[in-house]
Amino acid sequence: MTSVLTDFAGTDVHDAVQNRLDDFFDERISLASAYGDNYRLLWEAAREASTGGKRFRPALVVGVYRDLGGIDIDSALRVATAFELLHTAFLLHDDVIDQDLVRRGVPNLVGSFAADATELGATPAAARTWGEASAILAGDLLIQAAQGFIARLTVRDDIRSRLLDLFDRSVFVTAAGELADVAFSARVRVPSLADVMAMTEQKTASYSFEAPLKAGAILAGAGTDTLEVLGEFGRLAGIAFQLRDDQLGVFGDAAVTGKSVINDLRNGKETPLIAHARSTAEWPRIAEALGDPDLSDEVGLLVRATLEECGARTFVDTLIDDHVSRAVDHVDGSSLPETLTAHLREVARHAVVRAA
Repeated sequence: MTSVLTDFAGTDVHDAVQNRLDDFFDERISLASAYGDNYRLLWEAAREASTGGKRFRPALVVGVYRDLGGIDIDSALRVATAFELLHTAFLLHDDVIDQDLVRRGVPNLVGSFAADATELGATPAAARTWGEASAILAGDLLIQAAQGFIARLTVRDDIRSRLLDLFDRSVFVTAAGELADVAFSARVRVPSLADVMAMTEQKTASYSFEAPLKAGAILAGAGTDTLEVLGEFGRLAGIAFQLRDDQLGVFGDAAVTGKSVINDLRNGKETPLIAHARSTAEWPRIAEALGDPDLSDEVGLLVRATLEECGARTFVDTLIDDHVSRAVDHVDGSSLPETLTAHLREVARHAVVRAA
């Protein structure tokens, strides 16, 4: 996917966004030092949490902006950086919600802060509280900072207002998806496949695809028709992306994804894989293990095999193919510039063949 995004947004976007992130974190870490070592360490850990990503959300912002004729690249990169900060914030919060201690193969902020607290003599419960509270605060700070990047743009007032409204809606919708995800995993309600698909759309498609694509278009001065096309494309491609993510959470290679393939099963994650399995004869074998926090790797791998046997993996493959096909058809039938249409086709097709 990296080469596809490079073709779309240009070779300079990744480094340019990284430079802006570096400047931002340098400033915040310097300011935080006046408030004690713990606060400085929190900002240093937030910086670490922002490293290692593919930067595909920034690439979507800048790629659309350039393909629609935008020339104020500095403003586009500021908006792109805002979406990368938002993404990092959601990852920090997600790790708390999912009770994960590892991200991208290394201890995440929760895990590293909890480990440090343990070394200093804290009880396991207190150390975990310290780690989770730190991650929540860091995520909150990054959401606020991301909004600030957009609020301080030197663009027309109406464009800034539309971007802020888009950003606000993105956070609003993503929170709804996260809440539904927790409700389903906690068995507050047993979801239907339609419920799980709605949660999938809200949790990922809004802020990862729909909003970045629309942001680039708004900044370029695009009209309502263009925004509607990009929004629907982003919704469909974003759902396909999350469906693939759900597959990788169970069937991926932990050495590549950096996350255990058993954690989603331990946490009782309700995904389309599980929603389909619930309708099959193999469901009782899966149900007795799903959501067991002490689920062993051995039993987890058996559950994974059962998910494949019952057709859940093939079912989700079909869903992915359907959403990608519909996304491509949607832009093909639009009045978007051909250069942008070609780039979006590739984004849709390659977003779901990644291994991590």
